[in-house]
Amino acid sequence: MDGRPPGSQGALRAANQRRVLNAVRAAGSLTQAEIARVTGLSAATVSNIVNDLAATGLLRVSATVSSGRRARAVSVSRSAGLAVGVDFGRTHLRVAVADLAHEVLAEDHVPLPPQHRAEHGIEVAAGLVSTLLDKAGAGRSSVVGVGVGIPGPIDSRSGQIGASTILPEWVGVRPAEAVGERLGLPVQVDNDANLGALAEVVWGCARGQQNVGYIKIASGIGAGLVINGRLHRGVTGTAGEIGHTTIDESGRICRCGNRGCLETFASIPVILGLLEQSHGPNLTIGDVIRMALDGDVGCQRVIEDVGRHMGVAVANLANLLNPQKVVIGGDLAGAGDLLLDPLRDVVRRFAIASAAAVADVVCSTLGDRAQVLGALALVLQEADPAADGALTPVPAGAVDALG
Repeated sequence: MDGRPPGSQGALRAANQRRVLNAVRAAGSLTQAEIARVTGLSAATVSNIVNDLAATGLLRVSATVSSGRRARAVSVSRSAGLAVGVDFGRTHLRVAVADLAHEVLAEDHVPLPPQHRAEHGIEVAAGLVSTLLDKAGAGRSSVVGVGVGIPGPIDSRSGQIGASTILPEWVGVRPAEAVGERLGLPVQVDNDANLGALAEVVWGCARGQQNVGYIKIASGIGAGLVINGRLHRGVTGTAGEIGHTTIDESGRICRCGNRGCLETFASIPVILGLLEQSHGPNLTIGDVIRMALDGDVGCQRVIEDVGRHMGVAVANLANLLNPQKVVIGGDLAGAGDLLLDPLRDVVRRFAIASAAAVADVVCSTLGDRAQVLGALALVLQEADPAADGALTPVPAGAVDALG
């Protein structure tokens, strides 16, 4: 609240300024014509507000070309603040710093021990955040928020990490609270699959689409779901645990305690275990993909089998949610059509025809940066309240700035 009487001219102007600022902040960069379309304000009102906010240093304006015509590109000034994204994995940590115009200023990743405790991971993250802020020439006071990704469900009631995470040493930790206390900054947390979905819709191959499934295949398997343009987290935040859907009720015991979960057929540890006897104990998933693409029959067979198992899960997803696009991310996405061809065949076989016809199954275009970009988007996507939480895609030209 700014203290102005409701309905006064000053209050209306302040509200319109917030609408313009939020629209630009959510998209990264917009022309004035695009701002008018997004906010519903007149071109003259947008022009006046942009000029006023540029004079205060909140917005910056530059010349651009839109639809073949010269236009004014409007973005949030770097002086308006920075966002930090942190992606915790089982064996890695990736951190990025971006300005509110969605330009990544600094980014790095480091390994973590496979059984690291939360305290250790958070301490390493704090050091890397400091290093990258120094690299970006900024202090902590310029950070408006930190987005954090965790490979496991976050209970929305307690803020705790659930037992099905691939980081068992983190179970029961409240990461938003723990990271926030260590950094002294406001923190938002989500699971890694949700962040992958957010990143693909905002920056990646699902940009601008309203109904999307993102499936990350790594040490575990999780799904991020975008329904009607919004992330769907479920009642307690555990929606998308597709890795624990049952493929074979008499199958192997999963780490969640159930039998025959998808993860026991298609996760990275399972893939490497199947090839250990024939290909040696020191394989990485990168080795498997490389050998498969070079013609190794055993590696090809394992990846194709994973594609078929994943196809059953994607077919069920298509039948339930009827998405426009299903994006496969994580370590195995580098296998490309070797994974996707059998997956698509199974979707065509088991999904109802109308759902299969519109479910475009593709591999992620963001690679191993998807989760950290999604973590940044948690901070950057503070859209106009009138948009009711809808995700705002970054214009195509802004994607190139991400490197």
